[in-house]
Amino acid sequence: MSVCSERAGFEAEVQLCPLALATMQQEKIRSSEITPEEVYLSRRRVLRLGLWVAAQAALVNGCGVALPTDRQGAEAGCVDLRAKPNIDPRPRFDELGDPANTWEQITTYNNFYEFTMDKQRVAELARCLKISPWTVRVGGLVRNPRTYDLDTLRRFGEEERIYRLRCVEGWSMVIPWVGFPLRKLLREVEPLPSARYVYFESLFDPQQMPEQNRPFYPWPYTEGLRLDEAMHELTFLATGLYGHPLPPQNGAPVRLVVPWKYGFKSIKSIVKIELVSEQPRTLWNTVAPNEYGFYSNVNPTKPHPRWSQATERRIGESGRRPTLMFNGYEAAVASLYAGMDLQANY
Repeated sequence: MSVCSERAGFEAEVQLCPLALATMQQEKIRSSEITPEEVYLSRRRVLRLGLWVAAQAALVNGCGVALPTDRQGAEAGCVDLRAKPNIDPRPRFDELGDPANTWEQITTYNNFYEFTMDKQRVAELARCLKISPWTVRVGGLVRNPRTYDLDTLRRFGEEERIYRLRCVEGWSMVIPWVGFPLRKLLREVEPLPSARYVYFESLFDPQQMPEQNRPFYPWPYTEGLRLDEAMHELTFLATGLYGHPLPPQNGAPVRLVVPWKYGFKSIKSIVKIELVSEQPRTLWNTVAPNEYGFYSNVNPTKPHPRWSQATERRIGESGRRPTLMFNGYEAAVASLYAGMDLQANY
């Protein structure tokens, strides 16, 4: 994996591409090159400027380096991170009585690797994502292939669903989504008898999503469900959060929510849905099939190869709590997997 690294001292002020970093590391300092302090400091200032220029050039050349920015104002088409939406103050709870996480918690702690692996920088780096116009193309093994824009999707109605989100990394939230059950859309396009799976694809736009310039992941982000999973009442297409449109960092303008599965199954910024006959490839199952199975149901008895899944950390709470089978939705979804070995079919 090509990862830019930070160097100590003055080099920490910029991030270097691997090639530039390797070149610097290969240089050896000879005794004849030792210079007086005042000359060294002068050269250091010049080198610092040169590294800054190189880092800027790397942005143009596709290195994928993202320099920090404190610009949070409302440029045209960008979210103003300083603005706080007018949230309905009534308390919200899931069906187990746990309170919903706050808007601030939900929108400032996110995984969206197309922008960064730093959860607390996603909002800043994604705030200018262009989400209008936007279309979702639905096709494959269906009688009525269609392309939906955001206005057309609103025909399916809007309702609030307060779901738990359990990340495979071991943290969780309670989130009040706004949207509609996916099965409403699928019924309209009418899956053919040969359709057995649903394939989802996220936006691929390396200019807007700089981490897509890196070769390690097989972009675009892809996911899949069995058709019966996709048609389940709990499976949701979310277009909003707390009564407001989805922020970019949360998967704007439309994302999948499958509450009994680990969070990475709930693909963000969807542009394509296809009905297919064979199990589709998914990004994480392709990258690490021994760690991320196709089903990825929340299962406290099935540890990740590198950590236990028995407990979780609810964002905003101290300590850990037990993880529930199927994330607490066992009564509603266990029948989907009757007779399956959930250790083998993880």
